[in-house]
Amino acid sequence: MDHPRRFPIPVHDGKLNVLIARWLEEGYRSQIAAVDPRIQVFYAAEQVAAETKRPRGPIDQAPDEGADVELDSLLRLAEVIYGLRFPENILERAPRLKWVQTSSAGVDTLVGTKLWQSDIILTNTSGIHAIPMREHVLGMMLMFVKHAPVYFANKQDRVWEQHIPDQLWGKTLGVVGLGRIGEAIARAAKAFEMRVVATRRHVTKHGRSAVVDTLYPADKLPEMLGESDFVVVTVALTEETRKLIGERELRAMKPTAYIINIARGSVIDEAALTKALKEKWIAGAGLDVFEKEPLPQDSELWILPNVIITPHVAGIMPDYNARAMEVFCGNLRRYLAGQPLINVIDRARGY
Repeated sequence: MDHPRRFPIPVHDGKLNVLIARWLEEGYRSQIAAVDPRIQVFYAAEQVAAETKRPRGPIDQAPDEGADVELDSLLRLAEVIYGLRFPENILERAPRLKWVQTSSAGVDTLVGTKLWQSDIILTNTSGIHAIPMREHVLGMMLMFVKHAPVYFANKQDRVWEQHIPDQLWGKTLGVVGLGRIGEAIARAAKAFEMRVVATRRHVTKHGRSAVVDTLYPADKLPEMLGESDFVVVTVALTEETRKLIGERELRAMKPTAYIINIARGSVIDEAALTKALKEKWIAGAGLDVFEKEPLPQDSELWILPNVIITPHVAGIMPDYNARAMEVFCGNLRRYLAGQPLINVIDRARGY
């Protein structure tokens, strides 16, 4: 988890009203309330989902009773809100609001909103996704070198056809954005005896780190791409990283290389990627995220044989809510004690 960042937080002597704006089992709501007797929990997942038209995901629960309670009446009481998608005009409807904790690591959906432009504290659950994401990436890389997509297709047609399997050993992995998730992936790649190179935003010249062989500054991205057999994209989506990977970058890659995106779909120019895959500038792509989700039925990515598609699940795990609650409840204790919170969003950086 991130180091605490300091800002003034009042010490609370009265009730702290916490509004839960996403699906969360009753046991976790009780866990939040048990942090401190001053905490009063209000549950509005059904109302917020209806207003934001958010479908249930794989870690969501069934509809909760009490969904007829007026959302505005709950928002008027809330000082803290926990959720993923938030109601329209939240600042006007929640006059007591001081802090929003997101249940995700990415906060790109908030950029440019009134909430983003306000002085409301924003925190995320960064730090809980590294393990499932590194396994997802390693799984995709292994599927490519062992020809799993070909064998899946052959199984449907009952075709017995052998292909010489490749190996990760000795290959070079390029990590675009060496943050906590990138570092976790790098360590896992090292266990397969891969060479690892990476870019990092604040590096000014070539160097080394404890987890990679060569660390490049961000402006040397094409150079790093050119020596990588696999490229994994892990940067946050900001205005700076939107369409970071376009035709120039894809053409810089080896024709035998694969790109894997577990960040946000808009970090890669999807039209350029589709062209690269069709024209074989690169060997293939493992994609968990897309510019538009769900991926439209008419997208050519569905039918390309050199593409593995997963539906934005790389960061999901069976105990997701339990891990997220560790972060949120820890921050609640800090908030009530007037201590600095962890995972505070830096609006200037965009994450």
